[in-house]
Amino acid sequence: MSDFDEKDKKELENTDGKSEKPGEKKPGEGEKKESEYEDVCFMCRRPESKAGKMFKLPNNITVCNDCMHKTMDTVSRFDYQGMLNNPNLVNDINKNLNGKGFPNIRFVNIADLQGEGGIPNKQRVKKKKPKKEEEPVLDIKNVPPPHKIKAQLDEYVIGQEHAKKVISVAVYNHYKRVATDTMDDIEIEKSNMLMIGPTGCGKTYLVKTLARLLDVPLAIADATSLTEAGYIGDDIESVISKLLNEADNDVERAERGIVFIDEIDKIAKKKNTHSRDVSGESVQQGLLRLLEGADVEVPVGANSKNAMVPLTTINTRNILFICGGAFPDLEEIIKQRLKKQTSIGFNAELKDKFDREKNIISKVTVEDLKKFGMIPEFLGRLPVIYTLAALDKPMLVKILKEPKNAILKQYQKLLELDEVKLEFDEGALEAIAEKAMEKDTGARALRAIIEEFMLDIMYEIPKDDNIGRVIITREYIEGTGGPIIDIRSLSGENPDKLKAIELKDN
Repeated sequence: MSDFDEKDKKELENTDGKSEKPGEKKPGEGEKKESEYEDVCFMCRRPESKAGKMFKLPNNITVCNDCMHKTMDTVSRFDYQGMLNNPNLVNDINKNLNGKGFPNIRFVNIADLQGEGGIPNKQRVKKKKPKKEEEPVLDIKNVPPPHKIKAQLDEYVIGQEHAKKVISVAVYNHYKRVATDTMDDIEIEKSNMLMIGPTGCGKTYLVKTLARLLDVPLAIADATSLTEAGYIGDDIESVISKLLNEADNDVERAERGIVFIDEIDKIAKKKNTHSRDVSGESVQQGLLRLLEGADVEVPVGANSKNAMVPLTTINTRNILFICGGAFPDLEEIIKQRLKKQTSIGFNAELKDKFDREKNIISKVTVEDLKKFGMIPEFLGRLPVIYTLAALDKPMLVKILKEPKNAILKQYQKLLELDEVKLEFDEGALEAIAEKAMEKDTGARALRAIIEEFMLDIMYEIPKDDNIGRVIITREYIEGTGGPIIDIRSLSGENPDKLKAIELKDN
């Protein structure tokens, strides 16, 4: 008996170490588990929703009707019987084989590849669930009102009161529109947003926090990598592909998500150039139909369309787009416009008045953005435009200690794992904020500064088990002194070592 027959006999006799009784069915026998992903044609990579019903082949390979017919038509053109009857061809094959198999040919077991039929699940779209008329896509009663959205944002984002109020109202109105699905004759348009603010003021963090609170898929895309179709770089549709990926390839969930396009100022029109602007004005024009709401063909599991990537259709009508950018040199454009309005007389405004104004970015208008290089059609599809203020010293101090996941709380948690209590006095917090203001990179500078002076402390503490508390002072931040280190009580009576700390006498 061959090895194959012996293996089959063993499998029939023993299943998980137990023999089966005659007439006994395996658990789940006859019940085929239906996959939650659509079948994808192995040849053209079209999903079942586009290509229709598939032919099922061995190894879970599926082929659509069109590809199957094309393959059979191609095969029927060749005279394979005549080729096999050719004695010279048969002799050449026998010489090359010599019992070693076909030369320079490897056979791949497609079933070993990830996913069914060799196509990974990240390139497969989930099947749409059957719609029930009595159940709306989004219950309007579950959409939190603006004041609750802002209250939750206050726990994580410090300052930016105007921006939080604007984004709370815009998001509430958008999801009210999605929930009602414009049940009457009045069609409500989308409220896409454009947020303008200097680097490190919290634009990306604000959107991330918002998506986490609403429990909707969020895709964060970078406009600097987008190019016109056909050029090197990410296609414009890749923005929606990222959203589909965040929604676990669930098209219905992705169509209610949020897309945040960062660095939107980098796709402004290039000035004084005679070459084709493939990463500027062309990208703005390509984004128009996405912002407006249209059926878009997007690649599944990839950033660009090609023959080996399946495509699916997503309607962007209910996707909320939020664009953000720092817009450098926009302040100069605003100053030039304001200086033209100056007059002569006792009550006239001086030209240098606006040079000393810190939050001049808040006076931005659509005309200023047009001069910067944004096309009117693009700005018209972003009706909500608001600004974020630059962070000042008091705001930086609050950012250090007040949010739920504040930077200081993170380091205090790290040292608690070593049974050491970490404290900061007010002078130290002010010194950190002053150093961050000098770097002019917003809240991002805070972590860089803290990482710098916490390096030695994090290195030395694990060496000595007697250290009970570390107090960071202003002198240590400024480099004129060291931190205050307190030693644990040696009595050993209290099991909680953190509470048995003796303060040093000053």
